[in-house]
Amino acid sequence: MMNLEDLIINEDSSVLNAMQQLDKTGRRIVFVAPGGVLKAVLTDSDVRKFILRGGEVKQPLRVAANYNPKSLPVEKRPKAKEFLLQNSIDAVPLLDKQGVMVDIVFANDLDGIDTKKQLTLPVVIMAGGLGTRLYPYTKILPKPLIPVGEVPILELIMERFNGFGCADFRVIVNYRRNMIKSYFNETEREYDIEYIDEDEPLGTGGGLCLLKGKLAETFFLTNCDVLIEADYADIIRFHKKSGNAVTMICAMKHFVIPYGVVEMDADGCFGRIAEKPEMDYLTNTGMYVVEPSVVEAIEDGVSQGFTDIIEQTRAAGGRIGVYPISEASWMDMGQLEELEKMRRRMEQA
Repeated sequence: MMNLEDLIINEDSSVLNAMQQLDKTGRRIVFVAPGGVLKAVLTDSDVRKFILRGGEVKQPLRVAANYNPKSLPVEKRPKAKEFLLQNSIDAVPLLDKQGVMVDIVFANDLDGIDTKKQLTLPVVIMAGGLGTRLYPYTKILPKPLIPVGEVPILELIMERFNGFGCADFRVIVNYRRNMIKSYFNETEREYDIEYIDEDEPLGTGGGLCLLKGKLAETFFLTNCDVLIEADYADIIRFHKKSGNAVTMICAMKHFVIPYGVVEMDADGCFGRIAEKPEMDYLTNTGMYVVEPSVVEAIEDGVSQGFTDIIEQTRAAGGRIGVYPISEASWMDMGQLEELEKMRRRMEQA
């Protein structure tokens, strides 16, 4: 059982530390409460907006936090559900007369509040690649059927989307396609799968040309080797509100270079040395939200990555958005080392 202290953080902590604490608790919110007295809150949405404004995750979280948090007196606990719904928030702290936090009510702990807000959008999964980075596994199985624990990665991906209400899947297949089809034909499921046969390799984007005229609404697009832990409904709201043609889901990766990095001056001489510098990057996860007009503009039969299509869409005037998530919210099995990490995480879940 989670303690209240697990959700409290010092306002001098970095945004990166806050992101790590948000991931650890899974509650999507932390509280600044010195001495227990509520002062501010920081949600995953606050972090995302901060990053999109150009903020750096090494900055103190007070520059991203909300110092006008919503709360309720503890005696009004029976009104918490109504309060959460009226304010469209996921959590409300309960305070005593001195403003000290004594409890927190979370929407997803209450009956009758569906925080996932069921989606009905189609999902396109690019599952036709050879999976050369996972050799020798892929000498035996196509990448989509490589198990993470006891369940193939492709099935895990579809179950994650189905948990948000998505039940219409279009899977573009090529390498060992019949093996993929046979597996799912023998599997009980609560969603529909349509297979799109790619006879010639067309890359992570080119295969979408096979869906021209078949997609009439906004859809999710994902590679078949990533799992994203995020609020998919919130991603769609962000995409629609921003008016994007494509929204890229990007993970904030934090790197520590384990060496002293030498910088030179203008004359080519030693300038300074930075010991074990830390760097932060937004990294493409391979999951997107896409408008159908993007598909209709793709050239037929051309092998290309979806990043190429993004560049073409932007050149044609389409808006490309970025939805940041934390590093821990992205599980990637595209390489053997990452596959083992994913397996360990799924075993602990």
